[in-house]
Amino acid sequence: SVRLAGQSALGATFSDSNLTVYTNTPDLTPCFQNSLLAWVPCIYLWAALPCYLFYLRHHRLGYIVLSCLSRLKTALGVLLWCISWVDLFYSFHGLVHGSSPAPVFFITPLLVGITMLLATLLIQYERLRGVRSSGVLIIFWLLCVICAIIPFRSKILLALAEGKILDPFRFTTFYIYFALVLCAFILSCFQEKPPLFSPENLDTNPCPEASAGFFSRLSFWWFTKLAILGYRRPLEDSDLWSLSEEDCSHKVVQRLLEAWQKQQTQASGPQTAALEPKIAGEDEVLLKARPKTKKPSFLRALVRTFTSSLLMGACFNCSGLTTLPLASKPASYLVSPGSILIRFISDPTAPTWWGFLLAGLMFVSSTMQTLILHQHYHCIFVMALRIRTAIIGVIYRKALTITNSVKREYTVGEMVNLMSVDAQRFMDVSPFINLLWSAPLQVILAIYFLWQILGPSALAGVAVIVLLIPLNGAVSMKMKTYQVQQMKFKDSRIKLMSEILNGIKVLKLYAWEPTFLEQVEGIRQSELQLLRKGAYLQAISTFIWVCTPFMVTLITLGVYVCVDKNNVLDAEKAFVSLSLFNILKIPLNLLPQLISGMTQTSVSLKRIQDFLNQDELDPQCVERKTISPGPNTLTSGRSWSRPWVYSLNIQIPKGALVAVVGPVGCGKSSLVSALLGEMEKLEGAVSVKGSVAYVPQQAWIQNCTLQENVLFGQPMNPKRYQQALETCALLADLDVLPGGDQTEIGEKGINLSGGQRQRVSLARAVYSDANIFLLDDPLSAVDSHVAKHIFDQVIGPEGVLAGKTRVLVTHGISFLPQTDFIIVLADGQITEMGHYSELLQHDGSFANFLRNYAPDENQEANEGVLQHANEEVLLLEDTLSTHTDLTDTEPAIYEVRKQFMREMSSLSSEGEGQNRPVLKRYTSSLEKEVPATQTKETGALIKEEIAETGNVKLSVYWDYAKSVGLCTTLFICLLYAGQNAVAIGANVWLSAWTNDVEEHGQQNNTSVRLGVYATLGILQGLLVMLSAFTMVVGAIQAARLLHTALLHNQIRAPQSFFDTTPSGRILNRFSKDIYVIDEVLAPTILMLFNSFYTSISTIVVIVASTPLFCVVVLPLAVFYGFVQRFYVATSRQLKRLESVSRSPIFSHFSETVTGTSVIRAYGRVQDFKVLSDAKVDSNQKTTYPYIASNRWLGVHVEFVGNCVVLFSALFAVIGRNSLNPGLVGLSVSYALQVTLSLNWMIRTLSDLESNIIAVERVKEYSKTETEAPWVLESNRAPEGWPRSGVVEFRNYSVRYRPGLELVLKNLTLHVQGGEKVGIVGRTGAGKSSMTLCLFRILEAAEGEIFIDGLNVAHIGLHDLRSQLTIIPQDPILFSGTLRMNLDPFGRYSDEDIWRTLELSHLSAFVSSQPTGLDFQCSEGGDNLSVGQRQLVCLARALLRKSRVLVLDEATAAIDLETDDLIQGTIRTQFEDCTVLTIAHRLNTIMDYNRVLVLDKGVVAEFDSPVNLIAAGGIFYGMAKDAGLA
Repeated sequence: SVRLAGQSALGATFSDSNLTVYTNTPDLTPCFQNSLLAWVPCIYLWAALPCYLFYLRHHRLGYIVLSCLSRLKTALGVLLWCISWVDLFYSFHGLVHGSSPAPVFFITPLLVGITMLLATLLIQYERLRGVRSSGVLIIFWLLCVICAIIPFRSKILLALAEGKILDPFRFTTFYIYFALVLCAFILSCFQEKPPLFSPENLDTNPCPEASAGFFSRLSFWWFTKLAILGYRRPLEDSDLWSLSEEDCSHKVVQRLLEAWQKQQTQASGPQTAALEPKIAGEDEVLLKARPKTKKPSFLRALVRTFTSSLLMGACFNCSGLTTLPLASKPASYLVSPGSILIRFISDPTAPTWWGFLLAGLMFVSSTMQTLILHQHYHCIFVMALRIRTAIIGVIYRKALTITNSVKREYTVGEMVNLMSVDAQRFMDVSPFINLLWSAPLQVILAIYFLWQILGPSALAGVAVIVLLIPLNGAVSMKMKTYQVQQMKFKDSRIKLMSEILNGIKVLKLYAWEPTFLEQVEGIRQSELQLLRKGAYLQAISTFIWVCTPFMVTLITLGVYVCVDKNNVLDAEKAFVSLSLFNILKIPLNLLPQLISGMTQTSVSLKRIQDFLNQDELDPQCVERKTISPGPNTLTSGRSWSRPWVYSLNIQIPKGALVAVVGPVGCGKSSLVSALLGEMEKLEGAVSVKGSVAYVPQQAWIQNCTLQENVLFGQPMNPKRYQQALETCALLADLDVLPGGDQTEIGEKGINLSGGQRQRVSLARAVYSDANIFLLDDPLSAVDSHVAKHIFDQVIGPEGVLAGKTRVLVTHGISFLPQTDFIIVLADGQITEMGHYSELLQHDGSFANFLRNYAPDENQEANEGVLQHANEEVLLLEDTLSTHTDLTDTEPAIYEVRKQFMREMSSLSSEGEGQNRPVLKRYTSSLEKEVPATQTKETGALIKEEIAETGNVKLSVYWDYAKSVGLCTTLFICLLYAGQNAVAIGANVWLSAWTNDVEEHGQQNNTSVRLGVYATLGILQGLLVMLSAFTMVVGAIQAARLLHTALLHNQIRAPQSFFDTTPSGRILNRFSKDIYVIDEVLAPTILMLFNSFYTSISTIVVIVASTPLFCVVVLPLAVFYGFVQRFYVATSRQLKRLESVSRSPIFSHFSETVTGTSVIRAYGRVQDFKVLSDAKVDSNQKTTYPYIASNRWLGVHVEFVGNCVVLFSALFAVIGRNSLNPGLVGLSVSYALQVTLSLNWMIRTLSDLESNIIAVERVKEYSKTETEAPWVLESNRAPEGWPRSGVVEFRNYSVRYRPGLELVLKNLTLHVQGGEKVGIVGRTGAGKSSMTLCLFRILEAAEGEIFIDGLNVAHIGLHDLRSQLTIIPQDPILFSGTLRMNLDPFGRYSDEDIWRTLELSHLSAFVSSQPTGLDFQCSEGGDNLSVGQRQLVCLARALLRKSRVLVLDEATAAIDLETDDLIQGTIRTQFEDCTVLTIAHRLNTIMDYNRVLVLDKGVVAEFDSPVNLIAAGGIFYGMAKDAGLA
């Protein structure tokens, strides 16, 4: 330093402690000021330069026009450069004139000058690169100002001391320099205009972060505007900022996809190479190829994609940790400034400015750390969000291409789970990834500092911590096993609930609710027991967690004091080590959490990787090209996977209409799938020329408007659209639907009847105007006259599709004569092929089949004339009104399930068979809000579920407190207060101990001190444990009560409730909301109590030790309150918007998966990817501000915490004469904890608010209206009623729900006991409604029903329903044994059951099963064919054998043979019973005693079939259509 400064008047020394430290007016030596201090900013700028230039090279944002601001900045830079040069020349001037200036006067101006020039150039380069606010330069100017402040002061002090200015020239240039630097700093804080050509100009609501200045970004000030808006009124979608380009799905997903494809090519690379040298002998090749089959790694792909974000996060984390010794989160800035502060208080001779400097240092370092760490968190969380987006996108794209065999392995539910649960796990674990290296680092640092203070004794404490890790681990492992078991129970409970909701109508009709209620409650009981065990363990681990720091401190200090009599415990040692142990505690406790998170994520990773490695459909499977043999369109010779269809050779000429027929399960649908390229081809070739339209067997309807369903992504052409609607008989339906063609169709087309769905699906094909039409049995779902209309208008030789190639799979015999040729399939092979007339003459299987079931042919011919006249009228009547008849004819559920068996038995391409019912279960439990099927005008069928807004009502908290038990609640509050009082007591005791007067360098009463301290600590732990236990008991009780109330209410809700409420929404209450009540609420409340009481005790301790602090408490509290209110209002609404925007992603996904074959057939895969991305983006739009809101909160609350630290230190310095060091240590160590607890308090408060909504939602559904009581004790039905089965309707009217039209109007009729009555009528005439009234599923609007003279309205529902029998239209089975499905109450013996099986033609099937009556039916009875399910329902009826039987005939679900079986059995077994049959096939009721014809809810005709045909009325017309008259 001497050489540098020269032996001039500057003073030779570089540093001088008398001048700097031990004085009341400190100063730095001139040499230091001129050299190092002036160089700091320059060194910083040159160090940052390479990285910054690299960044600017790669981030081009357009360029900014030269503005006044930019000119000013540049001018200042140039001036500063000039000043430095002037200084330099002055030194040379001195050199020339004989005075020899010190070398520093040459070096410093030179260095500063070059740096200023660099800064000036940077300003311009940034402008060209479009940087609006430069952090690098702001920090540079700030450093310049700070480093110039010290010389600024010392120069003035020196001049005052000397009485004159020693070096006027340099004095002047320095002050000019200072002024310029200050201006430059101020100017750099202002922002430039947005760059030209930037995308922001197009954006309506860009994210302010992009244009925010440096300081605004550091402190997240840019978020404030949204926080204020959210406080003023609940936020809406339109308030949210649009996503930045690099966050958008298509960008992020594309990056991950590219990385993943690279992985795939790398993995498959070696294999192909290994297989080349074929000549080398086969064994060698095999050996070579085997070890190389490595799977592509999804983890590598993820890391490659997100490397930059990970590195950035790590950098921020590093710089956050460098301030750790100064300001270690969360509890010790004490290591350096804190301990020096205690030393300072203990040393009365120290100059006061030390204290202020220390307080300032503590504040600055903690603020720096706050800002850096929150940047780190922001970076990491945004990365986590991108990871989730990318994973969802990749899974969606994969799901569009998987083969059908893969589709059978993965249910829709499982795929949705990959998307929701597994992708979410990645998002949850990403923020902790940096802990993997930073946690061990923190531990090592803390141990190092402890060793410095306490020497080897510190190891005792560390040992305790280390020993507790396995204990914690064991507890968490045990909790994990409980959780897994409990998840199993929960799954089975939700599955059972889902079945109950899907089959609720059947349960009501059979009066079977009690058994299912018992089953659910049984499962719930076991679930709660496990929950209780888990929660007790949780309480124990809380106890460990609270006692750890305590035990550690106790043992360490005990060892320290006892090892050596000369070890004296003073304030500094006690409190510094205390806070160091607190630092240790955090990473050590996070590690187990991190490890369990990592293991879960690795499981998810494996699942996603397995899914992404599944086989994909071969796009080249079907050649779409011109084919040599003339104008033919489809040729194929093939054998398909697991040969469902084999060795087919077909050529279909262009424009032909081909019918494909054959028995159930012979591979008809598979043939169609093969033409679409949906099956795996084993050999042969398939060629298709032209575009394809496809109508699947089960209509696939999207959740959008009817018009969108028909257009299916094509531009609107009014004429063609009108034609499609007309020919598919949809016009009449549009008049009935509340919004016409703008009516929103619910998920899976729930608010359309089966027939309407099929027709919409057909209209989509007609509108698409393709060359080839593949129609998979589109006519089975519609009534016979509509089928005829559609065949004539659309499919047949005269229809709109005439001239196109049509392949029609059909069961309808009547249309076959009009086809060009017929393909007859059996067991996957073609048995016959040719024209109708040829096949009849062949006398093969086809001809036999026809003779049995075809009506007489000449009748058909003359029927055509009449048919045409009636057609218009009939079509009008076929439409099914959403209002009146949702449950009539073909109920929605039935349609979804219809003909599963066909697909199951043929395992047709659809593969949807098995997936459908599962879908319902999973998606609904994942979704928050099930998309409501809302209609655009009034008359909405399903009420929209509303996202709550505003504050949660206090009554909800009160409800929960009552469920927990008021005494319990009060007790918990008291326990918490007690526990905190004890904790304060222990720490006060410690501070008193440290102030013990030393005698001969020893403290005397060590044992007493240790003993009391230990007692207090253990007492605190016990109180914690007790409060946790109490909370567990209360929470479990609340969970039990709330669930029971919900369950009982839902089971007793009337049918109309289930018609208007999607089952997903009810299931949501049982899964999501009950889960929150079970597992989330109690821990949240405990955490809230913890942070609340900690904050209070902090204030108490600080105020007690430094009373001056009271002055600051109020303003800080007000600021905190403001932040809290803004944050809670905004973040709550953001969370709600997020959950509302999340469900569409999954419902769209499950919709896509069920319709992949349709989407691929119409070639709309790309559009659907875009759609999915848009849905994910709208979810991201809500999540991004939510992430920012947490950072905004963190920065502002930690600012409050840092202020608390600052003021408690300042007031300690001010009142140092009256304070002892122990108290200061106490108050500062408490102040340091306050930041964390303040932050947690707001977080848990808003968590509690968003979670307590679950209680509100469950309560809402526990108070819905219920149906009449099940049993009226005062009015039981007489024993053996009904004896004869006389049914009488007197002046009976009914409506589905209040406010709707009457469905039956003044119905009066009398049916004798034992009479057989057929009920017929058009769709919507009220046939099904009549039977529902008999069972009181619908209650009378007026009039009454008598059975055997007893008014059914006067007895309990179960008394009534258990005495009537129904064979419903849709055969619903529940998962469980066959015995349970027949006799859930266990009332009948095995002999009885076998006898009924014999009668219902099932005994052969059941006895062939190894388990017999214990044969397990899957959910919905999917492992039985539809016919078999119908027979099971018949068996149920035979078991009951009541005097009144209602038969709701299945429409097209069954083949004619099963139908004959059922009819035959009913005629023999129910000979003396009253039978009411709703008939769709008239031939079944032609021999009944009487037929009732209903028309629009009124009795039109009621007489014997013979008389009705003779009368020539409505019935005659229907019989004529069916070829029976």
